[in-house]
Amino acid sequence: MTHELKKTALCAACEKAGGKMVDFHGWFLPVQFDSIIAEHKAVREACGMFDVSHMGQLRVKGPQALHFLQYISCNIIKSGDSEGTYFHILTEQGTIIDDAIAFCLSLQEFLVVVNAACIDEDFAWFTKQAKAFNVAVTNESDQWSMIALQGPTALGVADKILPGIVDLPRFHIKQIELFGAKGYVTRTGYTGEDGVEIMLPNGQIEALWNTLVKLGVKPCGLGARDVLRLEAGYLLNGADADQTKTPYEANCGWVVKLAKENFIGKAALEAKKAAGFKTTLKAFKLKTPGVPREGCKVFYQGVETGVLTSGTYSPLFKGIAVGYVASEIAVGAEVEIEIHGRKVPAEVVKTPFYKNRV
Repeated sequence: MTHELKKTALCAACEKAGGKMVDFHGWFLPVQFDSIIAEHKAVREACGMFDVSHMGQLRVKGPQALHFLQYISCNIIKSGDSEGTYFHILTEQGTIIDDAIAFCLSLQEFLVVVNAACIDEDFAWFTKQAKAFNVAVTNESDQWSMIALQGPTALGVADKILPGIVDLPRFHIKQIELFGAKGYVTRTGYTGEDGVEIMLPNGQIEALWNTLVKLGVKPCGLGARDVLRLEAGYLLNGADADQTKTPYEANCGWVVKLAKENFIGKAALEAKKAAGFKTTLKAFKLKTPGVPREGCKVFYQGVETGVLTSGTYSPLFKGIAVGYVASEIAVGAEVEIEIHGRKVPAEVVKTPFYKNRV
């Protein structure tokens, strides 16, 4: 029932804009406003905006904030002024709880943005591990709303609201004041395009939405976001990555820094890497018409070898997907993907499908 779902502070604005609302991991969010193809085109060619207020924010504060995050993260957390770091939160077995971004507000204070479906679990995990450190972890997810502004013209649009924001480097954060409230702007993105995420208290976010609408920014939903993120080669937590997979298997070995000091899951990752992995996440492009979806079986040389974890129709590349198959299957290999009982030829390709402009 929709009344049981969590709603963002932009729910009414999204419905007013014609959003088709659906259940997304317990949240009542728009899957689309216009067509998914039109929204995809807006982000790839101009600018689109997404309500991402369901994302979580954990604040880590205290004398050992940096030391704590280095222990929580398999990546090296950057500690330069306003720098952000993408990292994986791991179990003791080296498998993925969540992927997140930690932004350095000071050496003693970080804002960590986490996935919506993992907020409670991440907060519990952080709180448990923080007992050994001189830090305080607070869950501020209910206090903040966030709009992601994405596309080649996104920075220009944002600069009209926040003059000078075009000078914010990639993967950095800046504290701002907008509509009488303090907030943050980050410059990351989940689409393969340039852009910013603007965080404001719940009471001010609709004013930002309305301002962006007046500036001609197209509202976009979950459907377009999923196509864009898959084209850009980003993981979907809970599908492409979960607590059965390590970063190595998820084709994200670059986030693991085994040379750094001890971190959660390090010993397990060292042992698993030495032993090798039977399956890894690979990318596929269909050679004939069809729409691959999560759960479709993958065949190599007539033998079932794995299953898709994400798949979609891309306006740029037609049928594209990722899934876990035998590690020895190389880029360029021909496979078959079973779609509605029919085996469709596909090729193993490199990711990202769509090359970042930034």
